[in-house]
Amino acid sequence: MKKIMIFGTFDRVHPGHEFVLNNAQKQGAVTAIVARDENVLKIKGRLPVLSEEKRLQDLKARFPSATFLLGDPKDFLAPIRRLQPDLILLGYDQNLPPGVKEDDLGCKIERLAPFHPERYKSSLLS
Repeated sequence: MKKIMIFGTFDRVHPGHEFVLNNAQKQGAVTAIVARDENVLKIKGRLPVLSEEKRLQDLKARFPSATFLLGDPKDFLAPIRRLQPDLILLGYDQNLPPGVKEDDLGCKIERLAPFHPERYKSSLLS
């Protein structure tokens, strides 16, 4: 089975997150890397509403067939090197972490289509 990896903050899971996870699961075995609070603060300039542990628990409860792991606090590429996915799926507007380029990922990358971004974009729900 194909190993699929996705990344995100997944703060207050909404239908857009569900769309990403459901599409990923259609393509193979999913591992989702959940952003650490400290990395969210560095990248977005604010902490998520829910703690990393709460976000992780919520995702595990909603998607029991996927694997959810907290990201590495210092090395964004560590989970990729360790798990060696076949495919990384990115959200339609998802940026890579600072200092990471697509060439650094070492596998195929695809972007998903948007799912009602006028309603379910996380920044609109904050």
